[in-house]
Amino acid sequence: MAAPKRELLLLRHGIAQERNAAIDDAQRSLTPAGRERTRAQLKALVALGLHCDLVLSSPLVRARQTAELVVDVGLGETLELAAALAPHANPLPLLTSWLGPLSPRSSWRRLALVGHEPDLTSLAARLIGVPNDLAPQALHLKKAGALLLQWPMPVQQELLGSARLELLLPPRVLLGQHRP
Repeated sequence: MAAPKRELLLLRHGIAQERNAAIDDAQRSLTPAGRERTRAQLKALVALGLHCDLVLSSPLVRARQTAELVVDVGLGETLELAAALAPHANPLPLLTSWLGPLSPRSSWRRLALVGHEPDLTSLAARLIGVPNDLAPQALHLKKAGALLLQWPMPVQQELLGSARLELLLPPRVLLGQHRP
C-alpha cells in the first residue's frame, strides 16, 4: 500500500482580455477562445486522473472563471475564493493552514490552487527549495498550464523546500501538441 500523500495542483488562469486602461485588472475575464482552450486543457487533467478535493481560487475574475471551469469539467468538487491567491499576496499562511495538522478538512488528498504568474511559480519554487533568484529560470507556468507538488504525510512543519515537483504540464502537452 502506498504511503499517504498530500498534493497541490497549481493552475494558472486561462487566456484573458488584454490589459488596457478601460478595464480594471481585477475585472479582466477569460476570452471566448481562452475559455474553450482552458476547458480542453482541464479535460486533459481529468483524463490524467488529477481530481481535486477542493479548488481554491484567486478572487480576480479570470482566475475565478478558470476555477469555475475546473469544477464544471469535474476536475474539482468545491470552489472557494482565497484572497491569499490574488496577485502579490502571500499564500504561505493559507497553505500552512491547509497542510498542517489543523487543516479545515483533514481528509483531503489534492487541492487545486488557481492563480496568477509569476506568483504561482514563485510559490512552487519556494516549496521545492529553489532560491527566489533562480525561480524564473527553473519554472514557468503558461496560461492554463498545471504544476503538481507532492508531500509525504505527515507534512513537515517547514513548508519551504519540503515539496517535490511531480508534474509540470504546459498547454501544448495538455492539448496533445508536440514540438517538431
